Amino acid sequence: MKNTLFTLVVLILPLLLQAQGSGVPLNSDSYHIMDRLEIKTGIESPFHSAMKYYTRGEMASYARILNEAALPLTSSDRRDLYYIFKDNNEWLAGPLSPTTVAGEREKVTAEVYDEATESYVMKTGSQAEMSILSDHYVLSKKPLLKYFYKTPANFYELNEKYFQLKVNPVLNIKLAKEQDDPELIFYNQRGIDIRGAIDDRVYFYTNILETQARYPNYVNQLINQRQSIPGAGFYKKYKSSLLDITKGFDYLNAQGYIGFNVTRHIGVQMGHGQHFIGNGYRSFFLSDFGTNYFYLKLNTRVWKFHYQNIFTELAAQGVKDDAGDQLIPKKYMTAHYLSYKINPKLSVGIFETVVFSRENYFELQYLNPLILYRTVEGYIGSPDNVLIGLDVKWNFLKRFQFYSQLMMDEFKYKELFVERRGAWTNKYAVQAGLKYINAFGIDHLDLQVEMNIARPYTFTHRDTVSNYAHYNQPLAHPLGANFSEFLFNLRYQPIKKLMIDARVMRFNTGEDSSGDNWGGNILLPNTDRVQNYGNEITQGIYTETLLFALDLSYQIRHNIYFDLHYQYRNKDSELDGRDQVNTYFGGGIRMNMTQRRLEF
Repeated sequence: MKNTLFTLVVLILPLLLQAQGSGVPLNSDSYHIMDRLEIKTGIESPFHSAMKYYTRGEMASYARILNEAALPLTSSDRRDLYYIFKDNNEWLAGPLSPTTVAGEREKVTAEVYDEATESYVMKTGSQAEMSILSDHYVLSKKPLLKYFYKTPANFYELNEKYFQLKVNPVLNIKLAKEQDDPELIFYNQRGIDIRGAIDDRVYFYTNILETQARYPNYVNQLINQRQSIPGAGFYKKYKSSLLDITKGFDYLNAQGYIGFNVTRHIGVQMGHGQHFIGNGYRSFFLSDFGTNYFYLKLNTRVWKFHYQNIFTELAAQGVKDDAGDQLIPKKYMTAHYLSYKINPKLSVGIFETVVFSRENYFELQYLNPLILYRTVEGYIGSPDNVLIGLDVKWNFLKRFQFYSQLMMDEFKYKELFVERRGAWTNKYAVQAGLKYINAFGIDHLDLQVEMNIARPYTFTHRDTVSNYAHYNQPLAHPLGANFSEFLFNLRYQPIKKLMIDARVMRFNTGEDSSGDNWGGNILLPNTDRVQNYGNEITQGIYTETLLFALDLSYQIRHNIYFDLHYQYRNKDSELDGRDQVNTYFGGGIRMNMTQRRLEF
């Protein structure tokens, strides 16, 4: 597949007109800022919110639109906008309503203040040149050694006429103590984050992160079961005499891509990373719970439509620490998602994906970016795993957002609506959620409630390869299938630099008994199912899990945080031997890195 994708990219390169722009890392606070401001103002954004990540050009453009409109924004809202300006200072010029996936064009004309004439004049130049002249471009009061942190968000920044570069260190050091555990929970993550552009046409991004970590016991149990660490690929055992750690892990993660536009409305990106499709805390379409994968992505944006194609190469299994050097079996996934904005407040989307495996070749028919995969699957013999989905988002009353997803893996109409005998073939998942910003009239108090359910055997397949997973990690919801979930999220920013984030979650799951597959573990083939009929959600060994988590983050300076974290998790199983209570408290420092939460 890599050879096929490389050939496609080589053919496309001569046609380049302009670039796509690098993206904002997933789970960044910027997404919450954009979300709440779109709800509050009712002004249409240049991005389709379900498709994450957003490009930096899109975010900066929307922030400029809101900042320059006559809107009743609070001082906290204005502060949020200037956070976006600082974080994306290479995109502060050009038209306020970009028509392409990329955003700005190669040459930008902007109105800037000329100190010589003491008046505003029109100037033309590259994106980097014009952004520096913007009123929103902020310089640091005290740069480090004159060359570093010239601007608040970037350790090193280079803005030339035809080339721009941003370099930032990445750091996450945390320690926590779990009740009744003699060893510490800890994270020691260091890395570098680089993004840049050439000629305002080609954009690139890379992030390299080295990690040594020890996880809470419930996460360690999952690692032992799946031989895979959530969010990681190959790993090794790790010990630390300094911290008296004997059961830690060591791994290296990297992501990177190059992006450009074929035309003003069609963008291409090739790289190694993740995606998230949805408006909720979770996603049944595509989430970022798992580890990175190789992909080719096409973005087509015309009028009120945004159409995205993703072609990926996945790992058909995890890797054992003692397995030695070996080639991990491959499988492939292609997906497309079409989003349509009915109006600035209401949008709908259609999603389809297929997971398949071939020995030594890629199924070329799945490269078709427009055809329904179910049609291809039937034409070639129906050997693959096809899933389809629908979603909707509605902002209303300038305070609320309703969102929902429906994912259909397989169903039979008669069994689902007429006989209703609990057939195992009725495999689907449903999400419904509501966001409430400035709750009860309190500025920056934002609430979210969400419900997720997945029928037994959803996301599974007849074999152990074509399930909806990568590296033994789910591509959608971390709980897999055969569960119901309710979650409540509270975010509150009482003062300028302090963020409070609290979450309460309740999972009702059905676990497997010894030798029996009740449909919760999506890595198992559904041919090993216990029964054909009478299947219902949480069948098997019924388990209730209650999780409460509290994060306090204080921003010391731009994108540098001091964090405190508390988590309580109580698992109550029908089998007393599977009961488990985990409580831990800790803290640390974080720089240029989002928080990754292992909540399941």
